[in-house]
This record gives sequence, structure tokens and C-alpha cells, in this order.
Amino acid sequence: MPDQTGRFVFVTGANSGLGFLTARELARKGAAVLMTARDEGRGQRALARLKAELPDAAVELRRLDLADLDHVAAFADALKNEGRPIDLLINNAGVMMPPRGLTRQGHETQFGVNHLAHFALTLRVLPLLSMHAGARIVTVSSELHRRGRMHFEDITGEKSYGRLAFYAQSKLANALFALELDRRLKAANLPVISVLAHPGYSDTNLQTNATSGVLRLFMRIGNRFLAQDAEQGVLNQLYAATAKELRGGEFIGPDGFREMRGSPSLVHPLPAATDTALAARLWKLSEDLTHTRFPVFAERAI
Repeated sequence: MPDQTGRFVFVTGANSGLGFLTARELARKGAAVLMTARDEGRGQRALARLKAELPDAAVELRRLDLADLDHVAAFADALKNEGRPIDLLINNAGVMMPPRGLTRQGHETQFGVNHLAHFALTLRVLPLLSMHAGARIVTVSSELHRRGRMHFEDITGEKSYGRLAFYAQSKLANALFALELDRRLKAANLPVISVLAHPGYSDTNLQTNATSGVLRLFMRIGNRFLAQDAEQGVLNQLYAATAKELRGGEFIGPDGFREMRGSPSLVHPLPAATDTALAARLWKLSEDLTHTRFPVFAERAI
């Protein structure tokens, strides 16, 4: 990984799993890192653990509740008021296969947290990312995006909800968003790129924290016997975040069988993820649901 000294990095969901490892390794390389967590206590414990390992790391923690779009907006506004340029945003936080629930604004939880919140957050802090050349946005999807389809006719899952189906939908939405975002950034001639990553099947607490019963048991068995460790899985988003040769629009994932494990490599998304008409439809829906628009800049960054 190249030296990250002088870069300001913002990682969502950094209190555990891949988010924690991402924050730790970027801090180890010299970046100033803003960690966020929904739960203040867990976030503080993660911060203490990181500082114990890297006492000189420039790391701070702030609470961010991605299940509340009003909180996302207030959080982004506070960052913009501070005016500090962001060099790297990693949209990492997520929930996986919980029972059907709704966010504070009434959106299905997985779609709301995994996609809508990151859509709104990214567009709201884009002025900070565009303040100088070389900024980057990494959105973490999943190999399971390949099983996804957009349930536009039942986006909240009120009529028919399946944990896996709606998780896969949220991960397909991540892919559609990140690729469409890169197209729009290039069309606007902004000095920011958008890159996708997925960790393969990595052993983290994401698979077991939100699940229950037989599904939790299945996940525990899979984590033990099929998954690669999180230290290997995180290399994909770290590569997406720091590799100098990336130009935007790439998807980074493991090079092993069915992209479940292995070393970071360029992978191909589900063809639906590159469908510009589908991406435009999702973008419009996301704008309407989050009341967020792609910013119009009076001046372009140099």
C-alpha cells in the first residue's frame, strides 16, 4: 500500500470487522482517519483498541446512524461546516439479512442502510471530496449482488420480504450506484473517482450479528469452514482505496473460485449492474427518497 500521509479518510462502520481493519491499516500508513459507528460504546472500544495498537495514529470517532437520513444529513452538514477536504470516503457499513424492519424514514432496513444512507452521505459530502484532485470514493458491495434484482414494485418488502433477496438487492444497488456515480463524476469533470470492492466470503461478525436461529447456525458453520479471514478479505477494499493505477469504475474482488477468497483483482459485476437505464431509475428513486441531488459546483476543483 502506498504511503497515506497527508490524506484524510472517512470510513463508515469502522467499529468492527472490515471497517475496523480498513481504518487501522490506513492509519498505519499515515492517514488521518475519521471512524464512524452507530453505537457510541462500541465505537469507543474500537477506537481504544486501535490506539492501543497504533498509539501515534491520527484517528477520531464520531457517531453516525445510517438508519436515520436526518442524522446522515446533519452529520454531513457538520463536516461541510468544518470545511476539511476529504481524500477518501469508504462506504463500508452495512447490515446483512435481518428480519424485515424499517428505518426511521420508513425504508426497508437493508436498502435504507446499505444503499440510501450511503447515497445521501456521498452526495452531501461530495463538495469536500472535490476540493482537490485525487479524491476517491470506495463503495463496498458483495459477491451476492449477483443474486440481486431491484424490487421497484415492492421496495420496502411489504408485500413479500426475503432476507437474502433484499440483502442481494441492496448490494446490487451499491454496484449500480458506484458505477453510475463514476459516470456522473467524469461527466461533470470532477477530480474524484468512484470504485467498487467486495471482500468475497470473509469471516466477520456481519454474518451472525443480525441473523438468528438456523440461519445464524448456518452462517457460523460457513464462517468457520468456507470463509477466508477478514485480514485477507479487507485487502480488496484497501486496494480499491489506494491503488494508484485505478481510474474509476473498477470492481475489485478476490481472484479465487467464484470470488469467494483470494487476492485482490479486477472482477466483473453482474451485467445488470452496468445497465445505465436501471442505474438511472435507481438514481432517481434514491434522489426522491433521500431528498438529495448531485451537487452543482460553481467552480471546478483543480
